[in-house]
Amino acid sequence: MNVTVHACTIPTDEPESDGTAEWDSTTIVIAEVDEGIGYTYCEAAAAGLIRSKLAELVHEDVRRSWLSMQQAVRNAGRPGIAACAISAVDQALWDRKARRLGVPLVDLLGAAHDEVPVYGSGGFCTYSLERLQEQLGGWVAQGIPRVKMKLGRRPDEDPKRLDAVREAIGDDADLFVDANGAFTAKVALGWAERYAGEWSVSWFEEPVSSGDAEGMRFVREHAPLEIAAGEYAYTPEDVRTIAGCVDVLQLDVTRCLGITGVLDVANAYGIDVSAHCAPAISAHVFCAVERRRHLEYFHDHTRIEELMFDGLPELRDGALHPDRSRAGNGLELKRKEVERWSAR
Repeated sequence: MNVTVHACTIPTDEPESDGTAEWDSTTIVIAEVDEGIGYTYCEAAAAGLIRSKLAELVHEDVRRSWLSMQQAVRNAGRPGIAACAISAVDQALWDRKARRLGVPLVDLLGAAHDEVPVYGSGGFCTYSLERLQEQLGGWVAQGIPRVKMKLGRRPDEDPKRLDAVREAIGDDADLFVDANGAFTAKVALGWAERYAGEWSVSWFEEPVSSGDAEGMRFVREHAPLEIAAGEYAYTPEDVRTIAGCVDVLQLDVTRCLGITGVLDVANAYGIDVSAHCAPAISAHVFCAVERRRHLEYFHDHTRIEELMFDGLPELRDGALHPDRSRAGNGLELKRKEVERWSAR
């Protein structure tokens, strides 16, 4: 099998931040296995790991390849960059298989649904009030009935930001918030009560660090709104820990060991699952998740995927619909853009 890897770094359209991080670019690592395409959002080091360790392990049997790749990174460390690298290759293997069978990936995986509802996600802490209103209000006007904003970097400024967003999206749209682990448990609980009571927020993501299982469980048990986390779950063990602490489990197919990894755990815990980002591939995968709730239609990733790929799933009536007229994941690389943004 021929394995090719690209690492492309794309600047954001303006500086961005959340409760605990700041950034001005995003790197996508794209793996091709013959005609199959997979990708992850990760450091460019993932591309080197694919070339040096994983490429020689791929073959026709997707699960066998998946198991071999995990064994190969044992001493390098499976969580983090290695899990992301495996995720990209695993996606590419599934896509290759679907293309050679001449079937859409969503059907090969066994679709439980025809679409995945989305929520618009952005609302960065760096945004002006006007930009916040334009972006989140624009998604609602586009027919997306739920939106999410970042907060927690400067908590004293968040009430006016929440006021502005609620004004822009109206009373009927669902408002979600994401602190990216900015708070301690008791502080998060205090804010949760305010978010729900003053702005009708219904979803509070990562109120504390995902590594603080006890704190997450405390907030979930006492907060008057849903608590969600899981985007930093790289392994089945990570998923098992976080699933017991949240109302809704988030899974990222570009991080948690790929399609094989997602489908191994997504239906295991009896709670709803929300897809974290990477909408072009997540739309296919999470149609196969029985208790899929929705998918994060993340501003950075939608920009990048529109730039790098043709054949994206269609956004219609607030949901992403995989294209069943195309084999595999339906994606085709825009190779001139890949060359333009590739790391040198």
